[in-house]
Amino acid sequence: MDAKPSAGKDMAAAKLSVKELERRLRAEFPGVLGGDEGFAIEAVWHGGARVRKHCGPLSLRPGGTIAGTAMMAVADFATYVAVLATIGWEPLCVTTNLNINFLKKPAPRDLLAEARLIKLGKRLAVADIAIRSEGDVDLVAHATSTYSIPPRR
Repeated sequence: MDAKPSAGKDMAAAKLSVKELERRLRAEFPGVLGGDEGFAIEAVWHGGARVRKHCGPLSLRPGGTIAGTAMMAVADFATYVAVLATIGWEPLCVTTNLNINFLKKPAPRDLLAEARLIKLGKRLAVADIAIRSEGDVDLVAHATSTYSIPPRR
């Protein structure tokens, strides 16, 4: 995965840090982070996030490859983290669309997903997500996702 974009003068900082997101996610969604099958947040920036899906035996399908559901889950989680890092804590943001193309049989190891917001409006965020097996350069899947952002109070 590429390193996060360099923070220039014209780039806003993420509204929530990795530590703050982890703290809030643990409180709101116990068990989603860590463990043999959970997620980890590797980096966040304004407009994006890089996350990891730990892939243990429950993530495998017959043939010894990672199941498509695990790839969909990491795409969705990466988008959720990118949106929250960019707009601030709004846990009621929800997926309204997820489209995924499976490109290559993933190796039976952790998945890394990088989500970049390509559109951020008042009510919708659209992300482009690249998914790789840990240690590989080639994509195993590519996804796009749309999230609905609830009205601000």
